[in-house]
Amino acid sequence: MGCCDAPGLMPLEEAMDNMLSRIKPIQTTLRLPLAEALGYVLAEEILSPIFVPPFDNSAMDGYALRIADLEQSKTLPLAGKSFAGLPFEGEWPQGSCIRIMTGAKIPQGCDAVIMQENTQVTEDGILFLQDEVKLNNNIRPTGDDIKQGDIVLPKGARLSPRDIPMIATLGISHVVVVRKPKVAFFSTGDELKPLGEPLAEGQIYDSNRYGIKPLIENFGCEAIDLGIIPDCPKTLAETFEQAQMLADVVVTSGGVSVGEADYTKDILEELGEIGFWKLAIKPGKPFAFGKLNTAWFCGLPGNPVSAVLTMYVLVQPMLAKLAGHTEWKAPESIPAVTKTAFKKAPGRTDYQRGVYTLEDGKFVVETTGNQSSGAFRSMSLANCFVVLERERGRVEVGETVQIQLFNSTLY
Repeated sequence: MGCCDAPGLMPLEEAMDNMLSRIKPIQTTLRLPLAEALGYVLAEEILSPIFVPPFDNSAMDGYALRIADLEQSKTLPLAGKSFAGLPFEGEWPQGSCIRIMTGAKIPQGCDAVIMQENTQVTEDGILFLQDEVKLNNNIRPTGDDIKQGDIVLPKGARLSPRDIPMIATLGISHVVVVRKPKVAFFSTGDELKPLGEPLAEGQIYDSNRYGIKPLIENFGCEAIDLGIIPDCPKTLAETFEQAQMLADVVVTSGGVSVGEADYTKDILEELGEIGFWKLAIKPGKPFAFGKLNTAWFCGLPGNPVSAVLTMYVLVQPMLAKLAGHTEWKAPESIPAVTKTAFKKAPGRTDYQRGVYTLEDGKFVVETTGNQSSGAFRSMSLANCFVVLERERGRVEVGETVQIQLFNSTLY
């Protein structure tokens, strides 16, 4: 065993492979109105049924003309107008021009549009001041953005606020999506108190559910909050039974450590099986993963930073695979130079909270201060994780580290 090995602790990479190798995507699909599909994962690719734009149109407010006519005279009489939704109709006489608006259909025979700023209205017609006019100037051709039959979005893409209007551009009113995973979650511990109630001696407020729920929803899943469950084996077992009937995944916070009142692990062994427990990660060592009779299980540590971190690093990719989100990508690691020292002992992959900035085009990072797993302010102040390798020790000022910028789920 090397100096950097942590006895009994599973390396993070091995834990991830273990989880993802067992998860199979949900097969249930829904056909939803486009307006209700935000955040869902596509069960079928989106093919464009039309060209976008569907006709040649003007990129400017100005005048449509034939270049050959302009070569005969710099002043052309006005023959009509073409507005968006009201194209020019009828015969277009030679030696004339047509007033045209942005997005309006290009009249048959037009090979250039001159923007109105390069023209002057005179008694004899429109005087064109532009010296050189290029073929198809300011004309957006049919299919310039999307061709008919193009794959616009692949199967497995999660629909974002940028995707919905693009699909609407195609005239598609409904999409086929994967049912969102259902995630039931609850906190455990006699010391936890609901918000708004006075604290008794030795009690703290339950903040974990307020970190877990928005993450579940930001991951594209349906969150089912089962509240605070006391350290009572019978009540915990009943809650697990209820949770697995409601959800695809059951997430708990607390109760997976080695304390005398940490019953969650024992109950899980009775109701299902534990895939692994205790990881070589800091914070978040007592993370547990396993299977109930009808649902997956993720046991988060009770400390608030550990709970959010393990949700983000471990549970997020697992839920992405369950949802069929094949386009999901893990946060990218970027090298950064340290402006402050970072305390670290070899043995576990350490996710410290940091603040990065750009200086002279390079990333620099500093600590948010207190890195205790119970000090959530370090998460509130951070905009990245400083990921320190298992074998690494203390990091001094000026060293290079890897940082992971928070993705949209933490913003």
